Order: sequence, then structure tokens, then C-alpha cells
Amino acid sequence: MIEVVTHLKSASPYGQSKMVRTPKKEKETSKDYEERTWRDRCHCDEKGEVYIPAISFKKCITEAAQYLSLQIPGKGKATYTKHFRSGLFVPNLMPLGVRKDKIDGFLKDVPADGKPGGSKRVDKMFPYVNTWEGDVTWYILDETITKDIFVYILSQSGKFIGLGYWRPARDGYWGRFDLSEVVWDGKRLDVKKILESKY
Repeated sequence: MIEVVTHLKSASPYGQSKMVRTPKKEKETSKDYEERTWRDRCHCDEKGEVYIPAISFKKCITEAAQYLSLQIPGKGKATYTKHFRSGLFVPNLMPLGVRKDKIDGFLKDVPADGKPGGSKRVDKMFPYVNTWEGDVTWYILDETITKDIFVYILSQSGKFIGLGYWRPARDGYWGRFDLSEVVWDGKRLDVKKILESKY
């Protein structure tokens, strides 16, 4: 197993849209309920600190591997997708340095039933942060995932897939990030050199 520590830095705002399960009060209007509960769309710990879930990073890079469909040298038409899906995991979340009760909200009209293209629309508020950065640790179990391919796919995931609400993979612009640093098994990699390679 190889431990990889990466530093990610925002290239666009990051928004959250966790399902709100807060019970509605008796005789409470939909507008009042929305105003009272929109911050419940945040992912936060018991102290109210907002974070990006670890699974978001795993899904991001796996979706990027599928999106790129790069073939594995010497393996015919086989791609890296299944290796990223099963061969790595992310153990830690990323704190965003903001409390749930202090986070900003973005008002957007969305389909009432949650399905794209719906004719009836309602206003919803989504919590977001303008800038963010932090370290993400990855554990690589599959030796098919090399240094170069990991760096390339992760960097591309920040451009074409993204994280959170309204990300590129969902026709949006938020949640994009840049990969600024990679420490692979204790050794710092030259990210710029790898990205300028044949990939």
C-alpha cells in the first residue's frame, strides 16, 4: 500500500447540497422552511465545522478515470477505470475553515421535483465557500496506478469533474481545483514535469 498526500487549491467556489432531513414545523410555509434549514445542506462535524467528505474525492478521481478512458500500456483496450474504483481509498475529509452558522448562501431556482428540465421551479439556497484548499491523503492498493497516471488523472478531475454542487460533471462551473503538490510514499513529485509529459 502506498500513501500519497496531495495539496488541492480551489479554482472556483465550492457548494454543498446534502439532502435536508430536518422536520418541517406545523403550519410552516415552504419559504420559511427553506430560510430556516438551508444551512442543513452542509456537511459538518459535531462542532459545526464544514468539510468536504472523503468520498467526494474518491468519486471525483474515479469519474475522471472513466471520463478519460486511458488505456493501460500492454493491456490491450483495458482502461484504468476499475483500478481507480477498487484500488484506492481516501481516509480523511477536508476541513474548510468555516462554521455552518457562518457560511454564505447562493440562491438559485431549481426544479421543484429535483429532476433536470422540470417545468415548475422553486428558489433554494445552497451553502458555498469562494476559496478553499487543503491536503487529501490517498492510499493506493493497486500497483497498476502509477505516479504519472495518478497525477494526471487527479489534475484532470479538478478541471472536468469537480466537487460538490454545480460541478463541471453536472453542467456547472463550481468545485474545480488545481493540484499543486504531491508527496508519493514520502517523496515529493515534480507535478509540473509529469503534466508536461506525454500525458
